[in-house]
Amino acid sequence: MTQPPKDGNPKGLTYAQAGVDIDAGNSMVDKIKPLVRSTRRRGADAEIGGFGGLFDLKAAGFTDPILVAANDGVGTKVKIAIESGIHDTVGVDLVAMCVNDLIVQGAEPLFFLDYYATGKLDPEAGAAVVKGIAEGCLLAGCALIGGETAEMPGLYAKGDYDLAGFSVGAAERGSLLPKAGLEPGDVLLGLPSSGVHSNGFSLVRRIVERAGLAWTDEAPFQAGAKLAPALLTPTRIYVKSLLAALQTTDGIKALAHITGGGFPDNIPRVLPDGLGVRLDLNAIPVLPVFKWLASAGGVAEAEMLRTFNCGIGMICFAGRESAAEVEKALHNAGEPSVRIGEVVAHAGGERVTTTGRLAL
Repeated sequence: MTQPPKDGNPKGLTYAQAGVDIDAGNSMVDKIKPLVRSTRRRGADAEIGGFGGLFDLKAAGFTDPILVAANDGVGTKVKIAIESGIHDTVGVDLVAMCVNDLIVQGAEPLFFLDYYATGKLDPEAGAAVVKGIAEGCLLAGCALIGGETAEMPGLYAKGDYDLAGFSVGAAERGSLLPKAGLEPGDVLLGLPSSGVHSNGFSLVRRIVERAGLAWTDEAPFQAGAKLAPALLTPTRIYVKSLLAALQTTDGIKALAHITGGGFPDNIPRVLPDGLGVRLDLNAIPVLPVFKWLASAGGVAEAEMLRTFNCGIGMICFAGRESAAEVEKALHNAGEPSVRIGEVVAHAGGERVTTTGRLAL
């Protein structure tokens, strides 16, 4: 019968020899503690390091809350971060993809947890990722109360990592979106995106490859900027401006986050049966990056609309009579908007129809 190796046996293996460095993990935790501490808010003031994060709803000011949860990732945008060595922005994307899905339901994001998985832990790169996560939490007003760092040799290639985020928000009972009462004639107000956000990057990367560009080349759509940082521009976080608008007007009936699936797949998620929308494509302020992607990749307009946000990252639904009031509330909250369509009756066929053409 084989005997287990004794202490000091040169043939005995350690966890580090198997590819997992516990000391590197502890080093990363030490680096990120100040970042995590910076995201404290009412209801969450504990240090990381426990077995679970705590949040006090009463201390946060809620009386009869409904909890809303969301989780998401960043997708293959992380490949650009990995290949370019720019790690401090994808964390913002990770937070944005979760908290923007909370605010569309009228919920205030309260706390966030992350999952960072890699083949070989690089404490510096990991800390840079968490720096972005902390920045995103500050932009959203939520606390980073915990997370998990997983070192898994053999599962990820050297240098690769992936991210997942989890966020919980709350809204007082009766204030959730979408509201009842959406009807034909309601106005769609588009809120600008910052760029590609975090969807469609498998296609983006294929177009970059076809164009024969390196991440260090100048961005064809942004003079004076390198390609990688231009494409890594973080997803906009709409939370604070929309919370402010929701507090000053009751004219917002629904919100739609334009993520994977673009306009035709995300808009119907907030529409009741019998309703659709008509988008005015002429009104959409198409950003230069989308014009370049469409041209360099030969991407058809319908594919652009279903893959990318094309310049509109969030849509606000307002009643016809209250649209001007909502526009003013958004403006006062620092959120410009543009009228991009209206709600229409729907009896069959596509829920999202269009007029005009994208300025590609």
